[in-house]
Amino acid sequence: MSAENELTPSPAQLMQDAVTAYRIGDFARAEQLCGQLLDARPDDVDALNLLGIIKARTLRADEAAALFKRVVAARPENAAAHNNHGNALRDLGRYREALACYDRALSFNPSYGEAYNNRGGALKALGRREDALDSYDSALRLRPEDAEIHYNRSVLLHDLGRLEDAAAGYVRTLKLKADFADAFYNLGHVLHELRRYEEALRCYDRTLELRPDFAQAHNNRGNALRDLGRPEEALTSYARALEVDATLVDAHINRAGTLSELRRFDEALGEFDRARRVQPDLPWLHGDWLQAKAGLCEWSDFESATAELVASIRDGRHAARPLTVLILRDDPALQLHAAQIYSATDNAPPSSLPVIGPTGQRPRIRLGYYSADFYNHATAQLTADLFETHDRTRFELVAFSFGRHRPDAMTDRLRKAFDRFEDVRSLSDREVADVSRQLEIDIAVDLTGFAEDCRPGIFAQRAASLQVSYLGYPGTTGARHIDYMVADATVIPEQERQHYSEKLIILPHSYQVTDRNRAIANRPPTRAELGLPEHGFVYCGFNAARTLAPTVFAGWMRALRAVDGSVLWLLFETDTTAANLRREATRLGVDEARLVFAPPLPIARHLARYRAADLFLDTYPCGAHAAASDALWAGLPVLTRQGQSMAARVGASLLRAVGLPELVASGQDDYEALAIDLGREPSRLAALRGRLESNRRTAPLFDSALYTRHLENGFTQVHARRRAGLPPDDIDVPAVLPATGA
Repeated sequence: MSAENELTPSPAQLMQDAVTAYRIGDFARAEQLCGQLLDARPDDVDALNLLGIIKARTLRADEAAALFKRVVAARPENAAAHNNHGNALRDLGRYREALACYDRALSFNPSYGEAYNNRGGALKALGRREDALDSYDSALRLRPEDAEIHYNRSVLLHDLGRLEDAAAGYVRTLKLKADFADAFYNLGHVLHELRRYEEALRCYDRTLELRPDFAQAHNNRGNALRDLGRPEEALTSYARALEVDATLVDAHINRAGTLSELRRFDEALGEFDRARRVQPDLPWLHGDWLQAKAGLCEWSDFESATAELVASIRDGRHAARPLTVLILRDDPALQLHAAQIYSATDNAPPSSLPVIGPTGQRPRIRLGYYSADFYNHATAQLTADLFETHDRTRFELVAFSFGRHRPDAMTDRLRKAFDRFEDVRSLSDREVADVSRQLEIDIAVDLTGFAEDCRPGIFAQRAASLQVSYLGYPGTTGARHIDYMVADATVIPEQERQHYSEKLIILPHSYQVTDRNRAIANRPPTRAELGLPEHGFVYCGFNAARTLAPTVFAGWMRALRAVDGSVLWLLFETDTTAANLRREATRLGVDEARLVFAPPLPIARHLARYRAADLFLDTYPCGAHAAASDALWAGLPVLTRQGQSMAARVGASLLRAVGLPELVASGQDDYEALAIDLGREPSRLAALRGRLESNRRTAPLFDSALYTRHLENGFTQVHARRRAGLPPDDIDVPAVLPATGA
């Protein structure tokens, strides 16, 4: 034998050395040795197979697939080769071909647990999720102690919305593999969705012990802290996520939301700006950014950005949440389209609960009122007397409270008003719907809609056979699972009904209820105490800054210029908002000193200070709702501009129900002219104020007992239709006379 032959490794030695290199993770050396072997023996199946595995492990799936194709051609009955070929095709996104490979592997080896596991992944990718679950179950029967299979099955259960089952699966996974960081992370995610925030937080902490630089885990940890009412700690977690990955747009968005809750609006807008630089087409981001700008009255490029938003919605893109569109545009058709886009997303997944059959005959209709705002909030301030006035011989009331607020005196008052008060903050949407079904709620009344802390998923799961949108959100939900919406003929006139997905319960006066027992502080403060001039006309604009459009503010400034000695009295929100408005006033030729900002006050004192003003100026396109009702209750006339959408017509509804229809302007020019005329004609304004004072105790707007009878009539009619097997249809509730002494 020659010396050269003695130095040349045999094919068997080359293969053994390649396997050894592969096992110690030296893939480059293993690939080199396989190449040498294949140079000498191009059809060596073992070398082709190992080289294919190396190519797959080093993310060269196309080359791996070609190699495995040669292997299965040479060994057509080798189950492992078919499985490997399937994995390479799966990595290329060729799931149907991969599935065929796994099926061939199983035809040769029906006890091949790994192939069942991989087959489940292919079926999941193809959207055949129930079949995928069956495949994972088959894999587990063969390999019950395989943590990876338990993990994959749990991911699928999570996707299927079977959250409790998914959580149990992740727990089982972690019993088998205690250092499985992704399983801890996903378990935290599921527990968060189940609203088990403390447990979720512990899972994220364990994840980060195993993987300290897992940016998304830092982000989700922040979400858990935020939902636990620990916003400053949440901000720290988001910041850590961004230190790890500055492009993690979710962390920017979540920081922005938390900063907004802390009223640090400048910083929130900065986070939205950073998010837009990273991923400008992120769902809802454009609208959230615009709403943040609106809240600061930061109007640079505002109109062009709003026009871009409108175009995106019309193109069907996920550009803005419905509330943002309602604030920015008086366009019922656009609002419907935006709501339909939003309702079709995962914010409101379709119900997986059984269809609700008719309930048995009961002497009382069981009403469920669902709200995030059962505390000292505008919705509760308006509805408290309604709940207390309901006819308990005909209606049974159940409250479902899901807000993040702390209970207060209003919460205590409301607890006494309901037959049953359910705190469901810790329950998932499905669980809340399930509790509602167990309690046999006849009519589920959503008081939150798409407002802050909304829970549309509760109603997507069908909490009751009849579901009604009421009061908290002045617009359509665009959701097929909301059957009715409470309205009146002013807020939704006949010609606009086509733009509301719900059938309507049309009340005879105003759709908005009020509390006739709201206390107003006995001693109204003097103008001097409020920082207002002793003499001169005081225009009051106590609506949220985000509803103040630049065109409306410009009109207010024209009114100030036209009425000598007049001032504009606004609610203080942030230093930046105030500075922006002062700057805009100066630009429009008005001394910034004529803008006076009012600090927050408790509700009774806030109502009392309305009496220091002369005229409340409503905003457009989203007008004052509870604020306008407050002003009228305190005796302050309201001037509104009536638009097309519900949000732009609430002021008109209130004024007609209180007997002041002449304060409803038909357009911007009419609105401004009325504001100026009333500022110049004190006798005319005094007459309106006197009429308002005399009407406060007699007009339908503040007759909550009469209002309650009308609402109950509407609920009775829709319940009767349901029991008769009739589909939802518009209900026009006839007016009844007030009770004697009302």
